[in-house]
Amino acid sequence: MSDPRRDGLQPTPHIAAPLSRREMLVRGGGGFGALALAHLLGNSQALGASPQKGESNALLGGASYTIPSRVKSCIFLFMEGGPSHIDTFDPKPMLNKLAGKPLPPSFKPVITPMGEAGSPLLASQRKWKQHGKSGLWVSNWLPHLAECVDDIAVIRSCWSNGLNHVGGVCQMNTGSILAGRPSLGSWVSYGLGSENQNLPGYVVLLDNPGSVVAGGPRNWGAGFMPATYQGTRLGAASEVIPNLATPKQISAERQRDKVEFLHRLNARHADQRQDQTELDARIRAYELAFRMQAEAPEAVDLTRESEETKTLYGLDRKETKVFGQNCLLARRLVERGVRFVQLYHGAGSKWDAHAGIEQNHSGLCEGMDQPVAALLKDLKRRGLLDETLVIWGGEFGRTPMSEQGDGRDHNPYGFTMWMAGGGIQGGRTIGATDEVGLHAIEDRLHVHDLHASILALMGVDHTKLVFLHKGRPERATLNEGIVSEKLLAS
Repeated sequence: MSDPRRDGLQPTPHIAAPLSRREMLVRGGGGFGALALAHLLGNSQALGASPQKGESNALLGGASYTIPSRVKSCIFLFMEGGPSHIDTFDPKPMLNKLAGKPLPPSFKPVITPMGEAGSPLLASQRKWKQHGKSGLWVSNWLPHLAECVDDIAVIRSCWSNGLNHVGGVCQMNTGSILAGRPSLGSWVSYGLGSENQNLPGYVVLLDNPGSVVAGGPRNWGAGFMPATYQGTRLGAASEVIPNLATPKQISAERQRDKVEFLHRLNARHADQRQDQTELDARIRAYELAFRMQAEAPEAVDLTRESEETKTLYGLDRKETKVFGQNCLLARRLVERGVRFVQLYHGAGSKWDAHAGIEQNHSGLCEGMDQPVAALLKDLKRRGLLDETLVIWGGEFGRTPMSEQGDGRDHNPYGFTMWMAGGGIQGGRTIGATDEVGLHAIEDRLHVHDLHASILALMGVDHTKLVFLHKGRPERATLNEGIVSEKLLAS
């Protein structure tokens, strides 16, 4: 007997029996359920969709990973290169007494990247004064921030594993000194979604767009998560979002048709490449870009601000104009629902004062101090500080030992960061370093602890916020980290 498939013929199709009215109703009802299911899946993060305002992450099984919080946004002010804590927020009188002498053997020795751990101790040239009702110590390098100390919690006991810039910046952003993990901003976007679907949920601003942050874009990348959670880097204030404006001769309808056509082409291509999340991110980027054309130009238009506000941020001074514009832009973005904004000051490791720390830090502090203080004051007077977490710090601090005579080497063993805003009780210090500022010795907070605390302040339990990667449950803190109860205490 011949086989019709082997002979190139099609077999006779099977003719189904007619449906009864009861069967038709049963199947029809199931179809309506499928329509509802398709809608739910289309908005599910399990399939890569971003959660909307107030939504939980469907992949994580409901909102069990969220905790009560009033914080809606985070602004991370990253001083790239490593600012000297012992010259800014952590005075060490003993350092000046021992200046010119080698580190006493009573202090635990360290490994320094430049191999000058045995160099003489370098005195701090700063003048220190207590400020505010709280009496926090701040050096004369930061007169504007000194006015804000009652809103700031200074953490003097941070430590990390990154001995050099690439590893240190990577760990402060992703929790690991090795590349490949999602950034903190990506975890926040993944867990909390966006407050504004017409703007990116995670934005990165550099004070010098021509410079490269140590380690590059991986510091705001999504790692093994879908690429849609990565940070969106915006440009200089003169052209914050390049190529955003639609040419005058292109109508909104035509632009919409172009985006829909690109979406169909990309979706057809993506159907055969389900594991390539970059393409899905590009599809979403086109859609977001179209929506941004309506809202983003207004969001980044600093000309709408009053002259008083511009002067507050230092836009009228050459030294403070660039970072002042970025700080003002950060306020406008969180005001419009952007969840996570990261500002790099000294992009290209400019804070890396291996030599000439006086000249290096004097200029950088002058360019940063007024804009950051203005950001805190502006958020506060607009009623936004209670719902915005502001973080300041670098990848590590500087050593008390000298390098090249008048500089300081990298110090990941003990350094300072500070936080202000929602959930933070200001006007206090947490933790301490030793008498010369080399090691964190009291209430030590590793990067994983910092990240766990930041997530807790934003309303996320870091132990329950999970992303399944190759069958393994991954967490923002590499399954480590302890929330600082002192930092969260009000």
